Amino acid sequence: MRIDKNHIQDTNQKYIAEHNRHFDFLSSLLSGKGYQIDSIIKKLGDFQVAIPSWALGAGGTRFGRFSFQGEPSNLEQKIDDVGVLHALTRTAGAISLHIPWDVPNDYNAIKEVANSHGVTFDAVNSNTFQDQESARESYKFGSLSNASKVIREQAIAHNIDVIKIGDKLGSKSLTVWLADGTNFPGQANFQTALTNTQNSLKDIYGELPDDWKLFIEYKPYEPNFYSTVIQDWGTSFMLANECGDKAYTLVDLGHHLPNTNIEQIVSTLMLKGKLGGFHFNDSKYGDDDLTVGSIKPYALFLIFNELVYGMENNPQNPYPAWMIDASHNTKDPLEDLMQSLEAIQEAYAKALLVDQNLLREAQVNHDVVKCQELLQDAYRTDVRPLLEKARLNRGGALHPINAYRSLNIRKNLIKDRGADSVASGL
Repeated sequence: MRIDKNHIQDTNQKYIAEHNRHFDFLSSLLSGKGYQIDSIIKKLGDFQVAIPSWALGAGGTRFGRFSFQGEPSNLEQKIDDVGVLHALTRTAGAISLHIPWDVPNDYNAIKEVANSHGVTFDAVNSNTFQDQESARESYKFGSLSNASKVIREQAIAHNIDVIKIGDKLGSKSLTVWLADGTNFPGQANFQTALTNTQNSLKDIYGELPDDWKLFIEYKPYEPNFYSTVIQDWGTSFMLANECGDKAYTLVDLGHHLPNTNIEQIVSTLMLKGKLGGFHFNDSKYGDDDLTVGSIKPYALFLIFNELVYGMENNPQNPYPAWMIDASHNTKDPLEDLMQSLEAIQEAYAKALLVDQNLLREAQVNHDVVKCQELLQDAYRTDVRPLLEKARLNRGGALHPINAYRSLNIRKNLIKDRGADSVASGL
């Protein structure tokens, strides 16, 4: 499935006059306040978010999964779907693979498919939270933390294999998320489980190519409900420090207890040079993996305010890897992902409008009211014309979802793949 650029241009013609009016008004308003509009638009255009291969089909829960027609049933089709997203939004220029769901049969052919869409390969993700058919040992009671050395060695070997697969594709990082934990008190020794995990991660870290990074994810609960081995950012941070300079903490928005101050976590990690990656989603109760910005848009903006500050003031922290990690239980997955991409760009644009110098002055003067006004003034600005201009400059759609629907992309995917095709993964 490929979208002709001329078709995108044709759909844009319906909205170009309205866009120009809105953009001219906002540009005049912001320029009058001293903002460099061209610089903001360039930053928005350069901001690329990876699409996870497992998010291109319908999601589900432990209670059930309702398939969405025309899902990608192989890796080539998944890359094609990311190509559709990138063609429309111009901000989805990478795909993140999950192994063993997405092991290529022909690496050169897969790279050619990705190159044809202008898509690169982001972090590769290992899977030790499920038992694979070919595996001799079970991860029922943990993987890298397991009391059994044989099981730990199997999990370590899998992660090393994932590194080799990613290296062939041009990836530069490995993300490790562990489901390891316990459901009942006394089931495992906390110190032994953490020590085993630390030693296992060190073994994996030792196999990283020189120009790679290791991202260590954390999560407070689920699928285990009494304890999780890597339960919070502090544990991840500690493990990353134990591994070495190429290891970093990865923040997933859904991997926190309700009302956790995620923006403070982000700020601390960037100050310490250890924020490696960021997974975007939204939630109401726990790790709901909902559309980005659909529940807590102001919280997302506050997080981006810290990200923008850190990217400008913390040279000790590498440029973070961005990825969406969401589940589309009732929406068209591609439409849901476009909504997430829009919300991410919107929060980023608003954060770029925060006058950090004035904010710092208000903070020093303990002017709490002024601090709030500066943040909320940026948040209340309708920045959508800036996003539209960034897409337009790069050949994307002014309104991606409208273009997606008017071009009947889902209908064409169903026609090509069938109504019963099912994406691999969860």
